[in-house]
Amino acid sequence: MSSLKNCLPIRTDIDRYTLIKPISSGGFSIVYLAVDQETKQKVVIKEYFPASLAKRLPDYKVVQNSEKTAYMLQSGRGLFFQEAKFLSLLKHPNIVNVISFFQANDTVYMVMEYESGQNLQSYIQKRKTALSELFILTVFPSLLDGLKKIHDSGYLHLDIKPGNIHIRPGGRPLLLDFGAAHRRELSRTLQPGQVFTVGYAPIEQYRKTGYVGPWTDLYALGATMYSCITGKPPKDSRIRRDDDKEISLTQSHPKKHNHLLLKAIDWCMETNPELRPQSITELLEKSPILDATSNVGNLQDSNNGLIKKRLGGNKSR
Repeated sequence: MSSLKNCLPIRTDIDRYTLIKPISSGGFSIVYLAVDQETKQKVVIKEYFPASLAKRLPDYKVVQNSEKTAYMLQSGRGLFFQEAKFLSLLKHPNIVNVISFFQANDTVYMVMEYESGQNLQSYIQKRKTALSELFILTVFPSLLDGLKKIHDSGYLHLDIKPGNIHIRPGGRPLLLDFGAAHRRELSRTLQPGQVFTVGYAPIEQYRKTGYVGPWTDLYALGATMYSCITGKPPKDSRIRRDDDKEISLTQSHPKKHNHLLLKAIDWCMETNPELRPQSITELLEKSPILDATSNVGNLQDSNNGLIKKRLGGNKSR
């Protein structure tokens, strides 16, 4: 966590919740573990707090740093509210479940269901070795199924990375953080280039006129699988476009993982958007190994014990 100075104090009551502790703090939000005063159940609360634009007053209200940042803070608050509303309606077992959202302290809060497990980024860093094919084929077909739900709803995620994937016991993934999500029909004119992660963002996200689509999310998902295999993120897509010395996984790991899996990852990570799969349906048609409904990809039930042993009992997100 980058800093605790902007976090609300523990035991602060907000709406019907009492804060237990801060969990994480990023550029746009602060995440807390809290308890519902009525049900006594733990929840996760995400507060809109862009540290570069805002400050917190002694009465806990969130206000702009200066007159110059007032408009950006207000616009961001509206987008955060839109994200919460979208997620509260989008129900899928592999997408974070937003219970409610509300406004307080002149900002917006999103209340999410609490689930045990750990962040995929932390898991990769702790392992320090390539994650198994079993792990990848347990986690990513389910993630693709959740991502297809998002795309079918007319939205794009646009910030898929290990840090936005929560792994529950049994290898059951949750896709988190929809701060960059927006409707597909806006993609030609409204390019949220300020919200992306180097290594996981394809070239079109760096361009104001970049045409983003499902292929953009698939690049990021491929880059995330690449990180699981190599233990590190890919090079910046701008470097890969100009001088791509990134060795494809089918060449660098031919004997370590299933060739069809490596081929699918390489396809998703094509630097040219037109050479990538244009939809999840196209990806699964040619790469059924990643299909959660197929016998090849759906390893979760038969191998659940092994994944539970590795991931069970870890800290929550």
